[in-house]
Amino acid sequence: MSAPIAPLLSRRDVIAGCAALGLATAADAAGEPGLAEVAARRGILFGSAVAWGGQGSDTGSFANPRYAALLERDCAVLVPENELKWQATRPGPRLFDFARMDAIADYATDRHMRLRGHTLFWVPPQWYPDWLRDHDFGSRPAQAVEAMLVEHVRTVCARYGSRIFSYDVVNEAIQPETGAIRDTVVTKALGGEAMLDLLFHSARAEAPHAQLVYNDYMSWERGTEDESHIRGVLKLLEGFRKRNTPVDALGVQSHIRLLKSDPVAAIVKESAGPWRRFLDEVVAMGFDLVITEFDVNDRKAPADIAARDGAVADYAQAYLDIMFSYPQLREMLVWGLSDRYSWLEGFDPRADKLPKRGLPYDREFRAKPLRSAIARALAGAPRREPLRPAG
Repeated sequence: MSAPIAPLLSRRDVIAGCAALGLATAADAAGEPGLAEVAARRGILFGSAVAWGGQGSDTGSFANPRYAALLERDCAVLVPENELKWQATRPGPRLFDFARMDAIADYATDRHMRLRGHTLFWVPPQWYPDWLRDHDFGSRPAQAVEAMLVEHVRTVCARYGSRIFSYDVVNEAIQPETGAIRDTVVTKALGGEAMLDLLFHSARAEAPHAQLVYNDYMSWERGTEDESHIRGVLKLLEGFRKRNTPVDALGVQSHIRLLKSDPVAAIVKESAGPWRRFLDEVVAMGFDLVITEFDVNDRKAPADIAARDGAVADYAQAYLDIMFSYPQLREMLVWGLSDRYSWLEGFDPRADKLPKRGLPYDREFRAKPLRSAIARALAGAPRREPLRPAG
């Protein structure tokens, strides 16, 4: 059974709600252009994750007038934060529920925003719906898994058609500690490479127009786990090319982390060279790049707000300047716009318990130095050809 959906807010509703709160909207904001406009001048799509939420709810949702004002000012593309994942769309082995995703898709369409699909399959078993985690696939598990995955891809792609222009077909297949494909009930039944190939071939067949992305969270920070993760992703991408698996791009989640109290310049100097070598290998194989889930974990940044915001902005711009130097990168999505709704708040907390400040706007929807850093990085990016339909 589908969950009830609150009525979508009209543009007039959003502007009226924001006016009552004293908040500038995309229509009356003076001065700086929206990030989507800055990005478009360089051939780049800029957007954000968005959540479903009931009308009047205090969430990072299009149904929240204050948040919708940010979306409509800064975004040319949206991606559902959780609403297309299996936990949301597959309440049972034979059941689908698209009510919340439909609401996001309708909002994006009504406002002439493009839409990404995240994700057709998220590999780590801790994120499976309960029924799938220990599912009995019977006496012929390979055939049962294949049928289930193909049905899922076909159902999603048929429902959203050309409205979704890019899919994270597979999310986080690599075990960071080992660099191997994760061992799950699904990969055991079908085999890791066979499962991944099946998903991409099915997505190409059902959505030939769409950009097909392998998405993962390997980071530019240096550490043993980061290195094994990067090597595992490179091996996976090499396998895709050897087997002619239809993968168009690597999604670089870009949950970048200030995990040291060292000066930002020193941290960047340590990370930049190895990170460029990784990206060079990826694009040399013919893959495009996508920044799919950008934010900054400021766990080790100073407590002082001005100093912390400055460090976050400097760190982000150094990273983005490297990323945008690659013409194969034509999309950037932040994983939310306001610190008020950041997933980082409940993840890897600061020792001083202060709120995280890793998104472009603060908890009161005021632009921060990070937003300016993103705008500078976008404005300084070399001009590139915009993304064309795949296939």
